Amino acid sequence: MRIACLGGGPAGLYFAISMKLRDPGHDVHVFERNRPDDTFGWGVVFSDQTVDNLMQNDAVSGAVIRDEFAHWDDIDVHIHGEVIRSSGHGFIGIGRKRLLNILQERARALGVILHFEHEASPELDDWADWDLVIAADGANSRIRTRYEEHFGVDIQVRRNKFFWFGTHKTFEAFTFAFEQLPEGWVWAHAYRFDDDLSTFIVEMEPETWAALGFDRMEQPEAIALCERIFAKYLDGNALMSNAAHLRGPEAWLNFRRIICDRWHYRNLILLGDAAHTAHFSIGSGTKLALEDAIKLAEVLNRPGLSREAALEEYREERNLEVLKLQNSARNSTEWFETLDRYLHFEPIQFAYSLLTRSQRVSHENLRLRDRSWLEGVERWFQSRARGHSVNDPAPPMFAPFKLRGMELANRVVVSPMATYSAVDGCPQDFHLVHYGTRAQGGAGLLYTEMTCVSAEGRITPGCAGMYAPEHGVRWKRIVDFVHASTPAKFCLQLGHSGPKGSTKVGWEGYDVPLDSGNWPVMAASDVPWSPDNQVPRPMTRADMDRVRDEFVAAVRMGLECGFDMIELHAAHGYLLSSFITPLHNKRTDEYGGGLENRLRYPLEVFRAMRAAWPADRPMSVRISANDWMGDLGVTPDEAVEIGRAFTEAGADLIDVSAGQTWADCKPIYGRMFQTPFADQIRNEGRVTTMAVGNIYEPDHVNSILAAGRADLVALARPHLIDPSWTLRAAAAQDYREQWVPPPYLGGMAQLARNLKREQEMLKA
Repeated sequence: MRIACLGGGPAGLYFAISMKLRDPGHDVHVFERNRPDDTFGWGVVFSDQTVDNLMQNDAVSGAVIRDEFAHWDDIDVHIHGEVIRSSGHGFIGIGRKRLLNILQERARALGVILHFEHEASPELDDWADWDLVIAADGANSRIRTRYEEHFGVDIQVRRNKFFWFGTHKTFEAFTFAFEQLPEGWVWAHAYRFDDDLSTFIVEMEPETWAALGFDRMEQPEAIALCERIFAKYLDGNALMSNAAHLRGPEAWLNFRRIICDRWHYRNLILLGDAAHTAHFSIGSGTKLALEDAIKLAEVLNRPGLSREAALEEYREERNLEVLKLQNSARNSTEWFETLDRYLHFEPIQFAYSLLTRSQRVSHENLRLRDRSWLEGVERWFQSRARGHSVNDPAPPMFAPFKLRGMELANRVVVSPMATYSAVDGCPQDFHLVHYGTRAQGGAGLLYTEMTCVSAEGRITPGCAGMYAPEHGVRWKRIVDFVHASTPAKFCLQLGHSGPKGSTKVGWEGYDVPLDSGNWPVMAASDVPWSPDNQVPRPMTRADMDRVRDEFVAAVRMGLECGFDMIELHAAHGYLLSSFITPLHNKRTDEYGGGLENRLRYPLEVFRAMRAAWPADRPMSVRISANDWMGDLGVTPDEAVEIGRAFTEAGADLIDVSAGQTWADCKPIYGRMFQTPFADQIRNEGRVTTMAVGNIYEPDHVNSILAAGRADLVALARPHLIDPSWTLRAAAAQDYREQWVPPPYLGGMAQLARNLKREQEMLKA
């Protein structure tokens, strides 16, 4: 094949090498607009896995690259006058210019024709004589831009400003340095990539950038100011720019996240940054480009595979890897863009939050990297939780927590889960076994399912209630068993179905109206949950008074039953949620319009409940922090205000869920996908939060807690399949202070031994 690679960076060069390795008969040319030694980056960071991939693809260039890598294990985080160092991270780096030189030499040796100072045409008609044209000309690809309508290009410009410097100061560790100035915070990402050279990236929010005057400075003045800001880290060494061709402000960049739905058009194929980008804070851009090149060369040379099938496989396989890294990169990028959330943390927690920001590094992963450092984090967390110095490390999930007069033995919560097993609102023996078993499973706090404050407030005929005397009798029996048999605390979640009421039980169809016997429903406005559901009656003031009083009556019944805590359900499109979300609330009176008005009635209900509940017992509120409908619905920023409003009204905990408020919403699912909302509400609103949503491993729980992303962690489905989830987690982590039902002590000990034996076998 006759192949033109447009772009002489690592992507284009390595693809050319990979093609010639597989078939020396390919006629491969690389066209680069710059000179051979021009480069606009400094160091490149790789992982050991990337090096293995290079060695398997081309041992010759791989060995040269491997032998010239700079290696380091430590990360230093400088914050608030302290330096937090952790080890075992295993970074390797090489100068970008040296990497290009190695690849250029290898390409020439294999017969690749290199054309430098050659401005390649972005018109495909000018390349009609070539079998393939590879767009490897980076994030600003001219040829991709020329045909972007064929690629489904999505470009998101991130908000922070950064400048990519080099310096002769050689850093022993990968260094994050955070400096507070009167104009705002400025920070650096620095790492060595040669014997006497380091990358030094300066980053800040755009407001700080403008306040410092960088928008008006030429490069020499900007460099001089950065040198003064970071003088104590540079030890007299200068900062160097390789973007001298740009005017001062233009040398500062905003990262551009690029996604393409399609990666080829006619004989044009996208490669590396032309197809996708990942933020520099996770250092994977060059890795992705090289692995793209390997895969593309492999499929194009596989016998019997058509060109179309080859390109489809290339895109599908590589796009999956790209999306994984882009998700991690998004988390990392957002951490730096919302740095103000975490600056009140103590240095050790700030460093932990930074290290785990992308979710690629977890609690147990840190234990593998640097056990002693992680145990220091655990001791710090336990000491803060217990109010005194702790010598023995223990997982954060087993730290106690106090809400008013209620003390929890650990931070694990059995989330509220509808069981649809009540009869006329009455809990049955099923509920006694269901809740009793999970209370014996070791969690610190247990929630009831949403318990309805009236018959018409039920979601389904199988929903539990707290509105008739017999309900209180049945609930008290369950509460008494939990208190007599376990140290778990028990929370009663109260709610009203509103527009989502009068539907079938879950396993017959979620939110599907009953075939017969429907009862009328009401909501803030006459907006149905879906076209198939009833049109609700807009609530009158008399309705509002009656429902408020029903909530208060249910609270009083809950007190008589002995519940330790009450939660108000104001999420998921139910009655109170229908007031909060503008998607459902179309009122024109004092209860509609802006957020303050939309919150007026839910806060009225909550305050009335709070007044009926003892001052020494806590209350929480479940909210939907994101309607997943963009600015049309509740946004995470608005959820911060919602959390603050309920906290000011007396809530001790915000139970942060999301979605289920609009039938056509488009949630973005994933591991711990709702935790960022709990993080934002906690650390911007400075309120106590509980994280929920696809959390299923002890590692998830510990990471969330230690990073300060939430104060409690609720798990639903894991507790459905394994009522003793917490006991199993304690055994797996060799935590021996966890309460165990006395009859089960022998089984717990055997489980711990079995798990320890399995871990030893895995290590062997």
